Amino acid sequence: MTAKVLKRKLALRIKRKRRIRGKISGVASCPRISIFKSNRTIYVQAIDDVKAVTLAASDGRKLGIKANKDGAVVLAKDFAKKLSDKGIKEGVFDRNGYLYHGVVAAFADALRENGIKL
Repeated sequence: MTAKVLKRKLALRIKRKRRIRGKISGVASCPRISIFKSNRTIYVQAIDDVKAVTLAASDGRKLGIKANKDGAVVLAKDFAKKLSDKGIKEGVFDRNGYLYHGVVAAFADALRENGIKL
C-alpha cells in the first residue's frame, strides 16, 4: 500500500477511536479495558479514567506471543489473572477503533471465558 493509503487508514481508525471513547469511561471498580494491536504483538491495559491511572497491563512481547487469535487467547488468560488478583471482576471493553473481528473478538471472548464480565 502506498503511504497515502496507510495515512488514510490510520486517520479513519483514530476517528473511530475518538467516537468510541466519547461514549465509554472506566472507574476503579469497572475499568476501561483498552487493546492495541500491531502487526507483531498485542498490548492490553485496564484504565481508571477518573484517576487517569493504569490498574493492570499485559504485554504480548513479554509473553512471547504473536498477534493472532491464539496469541490473543493466551494474553487474555494472563490479563484475566492479573485483574482477578486486583479484585476486578468486570470492565468496559475499548476496542480502540479496531473492528470487533478476528484478534480483537478472540481476546474479548477469551476474557469472558476467564471470568471477566464485559
